[in-house]
Amino acid sequence: MKLILLGPPGAGKGTQAEALARRKGLIQLSTGDMLRAAVKAGTEIGQKAEAVMKSGGLVSDEIVIGIIAERIGQPDCANGFILDGFPRTLKQAEALDQLLISRHTGLDQVIELKVDDTALLSRIENRARETVAAGGTVRADDNAEALKTRLWAYYRETAPLIGYYFAQGKLRQVDGMASISEVAQQIDALLEGGEKMSQN
Repeated sequence: MKLILLGPPGAGKGTQAEALARRKGLIQLSTGDMLRAAVKAGTEIGQKAEAVMKSGGLVSDEIVIGIIAERIGQPDCANGFILDGFPRTLKQAEALDQLLISRHTGLDQVIELKVDDTALLSRIENRARETVAAGGTVRADDNAEALKTRLWAYYRETAPLIGYYFAQGKLRQVDGMASISEVAQQIDALLEGGEKMSQN
């Protein structure tokens, strides 16, 4: 099973991907983690990424796709994976499709966590207040202004993927404003429905 979770920052994609990976025996693939692992392993593509990162540049789509290609070819991805934080743009989505086609496979489902932006902002502000009240330190990007900037980037660059995957018949949607456990139940119901369809 090969999945993508879509949704704006703060929608809970990372939380759901991690829990889903445990429940279904899948591998959660975070582009950041994969980049660091490739650099540490000293692979050819990892060395290219390290050179770019040391110079302060942004790692190109070509390098990221190369790292994903290396990673999904490893034995632990044989049962499937969940992509976390990739693709972010239409260009990346098209490159991913080409990579999977070249491996004679494809995505099974793309699940969008639908959320209310105003409620997301409240959620972030409440989390920051609770962290301060508990004596913790609030992350630099854990505030309403930073979230607005990240939301703007999401709608400009990533939201077009919703239409892209809808056109492919792969897009499914869940209510991302529900509780963590309820969102997990919705995702499981979609995946079970998809598995039944593929068996027919």
